[in-house]
Amino acid sequence: MKLVFATHNMNKLKEIQTMLPDHIELLSLDDIDCNEDIPESGDTIDENAILKAEYVKNNYGYDCFADDTGLEVEALAGAPGVYSARYSGEEKNDDANMDKVLSQLIDKKDRSARFKTVIALTLKGNQSLFTGVCEGSILNEKRGNKGFGYDPIFLPKGYDKTFAEMNIDEKTKISHRGIAFRQLIEYLSK
Repeated sequence: MKLVFATHNMNKLKEIQTMLPDHIELLSLDDIDCNEDIPESGDTIDENAILKAEYVKNNYGYDCFADDTGLEVEALAGAPGVYSARYSGEEKNDDANMDKVLSQLIDKKDRSARFKTVIALTLKGNQSLFTGVCEGSILNEKRGNKGFGYDPIFLPKGYDKTFAEMNIDEKTKISHRGIAFRQLIEYLSK
C-alpha cells in the first residue's frame, strides 16, 4: 500500500518509518513533488491536520495522512498550541521558539505542559483522526541535542531526560506522536 505522509520534515519521516509495517510504502511530499506550502489556516490542531491530508488527496490523488502537533503550556493559557511551529515568527526557527517560551515562563511557578499530536487519515474516501498526548513540564534551559522542535525544553512526566536526550526508540515509546501513530498503524493493520 502506498501512503503519503504530508511532511517535508525528514526528522518526522524517519521517526515514523521506524514504526510502519513493511507492507506500507511511505512517501513524503518531496516524493510526490508537492513543493508548495500547504495551508494551515485552521484554528485547532485537528483542523490543520485535516486540511493538510485533504489538500494532498484533492490535489495529488494519493491516500494520505497528515499530522499537526502543538505544545500547550498551562501558564501560557495553552500557547503556543496551534502556532507552535511559528511561535516566534514565520521563519519557523526552533531555537527562537524555545527562547520565546522560556522567556515567557521566567517568573512562572507552574511549568506544566503537554504535547498534542493529531493525525488525519484520508483513505479510500474515508477520514479518521488519531490523537496522542504526552504530559510533562518545561525546563528552565535546553538539554540535549537529539530530536527537533521543543524537544530540548520538554521533560516528559515521570522521566529525567528531555525528548532531546532520548534516542528515537525511547522517545517513540512515550511521545505524543508515537501514541497517535500507534493508533494509526493499528487501524491500517486491520
